[in-house]
Amino acid sequence: MTHIAVLGSTNMDLVAYVPKAPQRGETVTGREFRTIPGGKGANQAVAAAHAGADVSLIGAVGADAFGSQLRSTLEHSGVDTDHLRTTEGPSGTAHIVVDDEGGNAIVVVPGANGTVTALAPGDEGLIATADALLLQLEIPLDAVVAGARAARRHGVRTILTPSPAQPLAAELLGAIDLLLPNEHEAAALTGVTDPYEAAAALLEQVPQVVVTLGAAGSLYAARGARPLTVPAPRVTAVDSTGAGDTFAGTLAVALAEGREMPEALVWASAAAALSVQRPGASSSMPYRSEIDAQAAQSNGARS
Repeated sequence: MTHIAVLGSTNMDLVAYVPKAPQRGETVTGREFRTIPGGKGANQAVAAAHAGADVSLIGAVGADAFGSQLRSTLEHSGVDTDHLRTTEGPSGTAHIVVDDEGGNAIVVVPGANGTVTALAPGDEGLIATADALLLQLEIPLDAVVAGARAARRHGVRTILTPSPAQPLAAELLGAIDLLLPNEHEAAALTGVTDPYEAAAALLEQVPQVVVTLGAAGSLYAARGARPLTVPAPRVTAVDSTGAGDTFAGTLAVALAEGREMPEALVWASAAAALSVQRPGASSSMPYRSEIDAQAAQSNGARS
C-alpha cells in the first residue's frame, strides 16, 4: 500500500455557521455550532487515508480533552498516530465562521502545534519509509525545514501547502518537489495576482507548482512544460473548509501511486468537489470509492 507521511498541525475546529459573516465590530446570530477535528496536517492525513493510503502523522496534541478526541478521531480514520506527541497545555484550535455561501474566515491558535520545533527521534526514519511527505505551515518553520530536508536525504517526494502564506526561505524551497498554493497564497508569495504569472514566478524556486483556483479548478506548471488547467466539477458548495487539504491529501496519494499529473489532478479535484458539499473539514472528506465515481463522472462530462 502507498505510504504517505504528514508533518503538520492538529487542531480542534470550533465552527460557527452564520447567514453572513460579521464585519469588524458587528455581532451576528449564528444558526449552528460544531466542534470538528481539523488542522491542516490532520486534515491532509485523513484525506490521504480516506483515499486509500497508509498514512502516518507527525505532530502534537495537548494533554486536554481535545487532544484525546483528536487522537481518537485520527485513529478511527485510519491514520497512524505513533509519532503524534502529547505535550503539556492545550491542543491547537481553529475558530471558524462559515457563511451560507460556503465561504469561511479562520483564526488559528497553535497550542501544542507550537511545540513542534524539530523532528523527534524516529521521525526521520518514518519519513524515509514514505512515498511522499506532506507539509504545511501551521507548525514552526524550523520543523517544516527539518522535515523537508530529511525527505530530500532519503529521496522522498515533498509536497508543501504554503498556508498560512509567509515568506519562504531558500533552504526550504530547495527541498520541495511540488508547491501547492491556492491562488491567494500564490499571489502573496509572488506579488502577482494572475495565477499563470504567479506560477511562472514560483517555478524559479521549485520544479513543479499546482495552484488551486477554487471553483475554477487547478493550474499545473512545471519547468520546461506548458501549463495545464483542470476544471473543477460544478457543485453547490455548503462549506469550503478543508477543501484544499482534501485536494492535497488525495493528490499525494494519486502521485505516489504513479498516476500522471493530469489524471491525478482530476482525481484530487473530484475529492475536493465532494468535500465542499458537506459541512466540516475532516468530517467532509470522501472515501476512495466516492472519489473514483466522481472522477469518472467528471471525465465523462468532458468527453
